[in-house]
Parts: sequence; structure tokens; C-alpha cells
Amino acid sequence: MKSYNKLNFHKHTFCIFKEVAFESISDLKLNYKSKSGSSYYFVENGVYRLSNHWSRVANCRWRLEINSNNQIPNSNRTKLGFAEWKDFYPDNDFEKLYFIEINSDNEVNYFHKNGSNYSNQILRTTSETTKVIKQIRILLEETAWAKYLKEENIEVLRKQIIEQLINSNQSFQEIRRNYF
Repeated sequence: MKSYNKLNFHKHTFCIFKEVAFESISDLKLNYKSKSGSSYYFVENGVYRLSNHWSRVANCRWRLEINSNNQIPNSNRTKLGFAEWKDFYPDNDFEKLYFIEINSDNEVNYFHKNGSNYSNQILRTTSETTKVIKQIRILLEETAWAKYLKEENIEVLRKQIIEQLINSNQSFQEIRRNYF
């Protein structure tokens, strides 16, 4: 497995940064500022990134995991995230690298197969993952898709269909046919 550091972490990688308090960088020297305004602070075991944009970053996919305990007043979108070098994984558009999970709060996200929580889930390419996540979010937010289906309890139906989307390669239309 490839090892990442301050010289290569920004080249076709996936990473989930953890939100940290702004005080974390108060004693650090700014090492790099990107054209888009993101600031990077390198430490021995990882990197701090101060930015107002996350997700698709140049040729990388970097997500910020929000710290719900963080009580820092912040009127703008700028957040500080930290990731260890071991948290970076290779990314590309053609390999099946990602799997999807939904948590108890019905938040859907994708993760890299090299991450610690992978255990034989269905893997997809980036574009396949994006399509399935978009479909799941529609299922969670709307009800029109359930019109004419047999199941009376939409919450049960929603959960069943989402589970099938996550755990199979079937499309929503293929799964939906089973419920007419």
C-alpha cells in the first residue's frame, strides 16, 4: 500500500479529515496556501487543512467529518480539519474503491475500501457511488417514488429499498419492480 506524506497527499487521494478546533494550529507555521485559499499546516504524523470547501478538491476527494462537540462560533463556512498520513488512500475514476453506508440518523456517505470499517460491502467506482448516493437521498427526502407500490408503510419500504441499493448492484428501477 502506498505511503502518503506532505509531498504526495494531494495527488489523487481520498481522505476523511476530522474537524478540530482552530487553536490546534495556533503555534504552527503555515506551510502552503493553495490558489483557492486553503491553508495547509504539516506536522510529523499528518496535515491540518483550513478551508471553506470540502468534498471534491482538485483531483482528490476529501471529506470533513464535523465534530459535534466543537463549540467554536463560526459565522462562515471555513473549517479546520486534521488527517493523519495513514488516513489517505489512492483514488481514481475506474477502480471499484468505494462502499456506501447509512447511519442511524439517515445520513448516507461513502468510504474507501482500504479504510478500517470495510468488511465485504459492495464496491463501486466513483460515478456509480455518486449515482447510488443521489438515489438514496431522493428516497430519504421524497415520497413520490412510492406511489403505486404495494407496501403501506413508507418507512419500512424506504429502509428495505435503501438496504438493497447499498448491498446489491441492482438499480432503483429493478428493485422497485419487486414492490408493484
